[in-house]
Amino acid sequence: MPRAVWLLVIGMLVNVTGNSFLWPLNTIYIHDYLGKSLTVAGFVLMANQGAGVIGNLLGGFLFDRIGGYKSILGGIGLSILALICLVFWNDWPSYVWFLMVLGFSGGIIFPSMYAMIGSVWPDGGRKAFNTLYLSQNVGVAIGPSLAGLVASVNIHYIFSANLFFYVIFFLFAFFGYKNMETAPDLQTNVLKEQKAITDKAPFYALLIITGGYLLTWIIYSQWSTTISTFALDLGVSLRQYSLIWTINGLLIVLGQPIIRPIIKRLEHKIKTQMLIGIFIFIISFTVVAYADSFKMFVAAMVIVTFGEMFVWPAIPTIANQLAPRGREGFYQGIVNSSATIGRMIGPVAGGILVDIYDMRVMIFILTALMSLAIITTLVYDKPMKKTGYSMKSE
Repeated sequence: MPRAVWLLVIGMLVNVTGNSFLWPLNTIYIHDYLGKSLTVAGFVLMANQGAGVIGNLLGGFLFDRIGGYKSILGGIGLSILALICLVFWNDWPSYVWFLMVLGFSGGIIFPSMYAMIGSVWPDGGRKAFNTLYLSQNVGVAIGPSLAGLVASVNIHYIFSANLFFYVIFFLFAFFGYKNMETAPDLQTNVLKEQKAITDKAPFYALLIITGGYLLTWIIYSQWSTTISTFALDLGVSLRQYSLIWTINGLLIVLGQPIIRPIIKRLEHKIKTQMLIGIFIFIISFTVVAYADSFKMFVAAMVIVTFGEMFVWPAIPTIANQLAPRGREGFYQGIVNSSATIGRMIGPVAGGILVDIYDMRVMIFILTALMSLAIITTLVYDKPMKKTGYSMKSE
């Protein structure tokens, strides 16, 4: 792999490790420490993710206009300011405002990282995005396990830990990413060109596939929201719940040799990869619905992890193939926004359904909704076939 790819991978690892001190514990902190209901917690996380949607779109726009280096540094800098405030003011409602700023600033970073890795390693195809995805999950393996230890001492220390990692990330990006800029003057605003009138097919295809991506995130987000409080109510400790996320991150890395032969066999059949992943998702959440012990939650997480190994890297790969020249950042911004909207809707929908019915009913309703992603996966390339538009090769 090119040196620039390794620098992006390491930066993503540091970024996600720091973030993983906070996001798995958000609902627990709001519900158990700030004394708010699951519905209120859902609305707070919805606000956080809503700000993230704006950040995602802005991050993709900034990448296309000023390049990834300045975009990433701007996002990190704003995150550092928000976390400094959270260290000192983490009560209600200050927590809500600073969490929204974190959502916005963090949203700027991710599409720029994904667009940049596609630019510095254009021949990498799925491998480029899978590598970045793996680094995220090493961070997910490390962060929650450390967060569980830190929170067991004092949950307020998680803000300081997150701040520490963002400072490291800023220094790493400042010195490491300066020379890997994609030249903004070589990029064009395709949507403003005459060609855009006849080349809308890839954008429509992107909207269809990311619509299904959004649906999968609505239920996947329950793992860090309603499922977390459900597990604690059943006697799972905070440290054990953090360990579940560590298992998720480790399995994504260690499980690569298991799925690699399948991915290689289906290398040019990304649609099939996604369908396999969605079916695995459905099985995993069925297990969650009947979970009554730590072991069953671990089993469900193991199953869902294999599902995400098929689905998550496939979406940015498709977006990169669909994106016209000069719009890679914008397309990756759409991808990240759809995931963020799913994470925005998920906590609210899950919290309301649990408050009205119960955990099992909520899971069955949202799993049925996620099944619609099977349809979007099957039909997303229809606009391309109608116009004869062909995607970029991997």
